[in-house]
Amino acid sequence: MAQFTGCPGSGMVDFREKSDSKKEETTGKIQSQLRQWPIQLHLISPTASYFQGADVLLTADCVGYALGGFHPDFLKGKSIAIACPKLDEGQDIYQEKIKSWIDDAKINTLTVLIMQVPCCMGLLNLAQQAAKAAKRKVPVKYVVVGIQGEILKEEWV
Repeated sequence: MAQFTGCPGSGMVDFREKSDSKKEETTGKIQSQLRQWPIQLHLISPTASYFQGADVLLTADCVGYALGGFHPDFLKGKSIAIACPKLDEGQDIYQEKIKSWIDDAKINTLTVLIMQVPCCMGLLNLAQQAAKAAKRKVPVKYVVVGIQGEILKEEWV
C-alpha cells in the first residue's frame, strides 16, 4: 500500500505489473446503479426529488475509478453527488448543499467516500461541518479507499 505524506497529484505510481497478475474476468454487462442526473455537487439541487428521504452517497471524484465494485457495493439504492476537495472551487456552497440535504431534503443517511490521499479529507471535513451546522441529525459514515481500490477504513462518525 502506498503511503502519502502530501497530496500525490504529481506523484506517479504504476500499477500495471501488480494488477496484471491479479486479473479478474467479468462476464456479462454490469448494470449501472446510477439513479439520477446530474451528479456533480455544484450542479445538483439539494432538494431534488431523488434526495428526499434518501440514503446519500457523497464521493470524491476518483473513488469510482479506483473502486472496482463501486456500483453494486456503494451506489446501489443511493442518490449521489461527486466532488473534488482539492480542485473544486466554491466549497462553502458545498457545505450549504450538504446542510440542505439534511435539513430540507431530510435525507436518511450520508456516506462519504474518499481516497486515502490527504487532500480528500477535505470532503469529509465539509460533510462533518455541514452535519454539525444542520438542525437535524443524520448518521454519517465515511469510507477511505486505497489508490488500488482496497477499503482501508469504514467508520460511522
